[in-house]
Amino acid sequence: MNLSDQTVGRIALSLPGATRIFHIHNIDFCCGGRISLRQAAERAGLHVDKLVAELEALPAASSEQRDWREASNDELIEHILTRYHDVHRQQLPELIRMARRVEQVHGERESCPNGLADLLMDIHQEMESHMQKEEQILFPMLRSGMGAQAQGPIAVMRHEHDDHGENLEQVMLLTDDITPPKGACTTWRALYTGLREFREDLMEHIHLENNLLFERAG
Repeated sequence: MNLSDQTVGRIALSLPGATRIFHIHNIDFCCGGRISLRQAAERAGLHVDKLVAELEALPAASSEQRDWREASNDELIEHILTRYHDVHRQQLPELIRMARRVEQVHGERESCPNGLADLLMDIHQEMESHMQKEEQILFPMLRSGMGAQAQGPIAVMRHEHDDHGENLEQVMLLTDDITPPKGACTTWRALYTGLREFREDLMEHIHLENNLLFERAG
């Protein structure tokens, strides 16, 4: 099957570096992972052949890059917990602190992302609740081989992932696609660097759950 007819989620899993290209073109490979590359290109206003050419030009996988499709459920869940759950819990309080500071100092500037700190607070609360449900209910079920019985919790998690995706869109709107304005102070720039990292991490996190872990449980 050629790339243009494969799903975005499958390409993100099978082609190292694909997610970087998807980030550049604002293609949703986590919540929107079930549509074809052709459909994703149309939604993003891109020519699919251009996207295919960029993906085909990616260097071959290096031996250090882990193909998570080969991992057991236990390994994959452990990776999600340490690489994403633990990291988000470190990222969000610091992002909220910096956003508050930027709003306090630069609130009168037209380019200031007023409302960002409150939005990040909401994201923090929603994600903490979501991650606890995964840690206490869903992941133990999947570790025990109860994938068939886990379809209800998985449907809830997928829905909440969509909510996270909508929150990220709000972040992009408030921050001019996470682009610091001319003359932004050090804190403002650090905030946007951290936001970009958080967004990429959260998209990778949702992608591994939606397109790999949850699909296995079907």
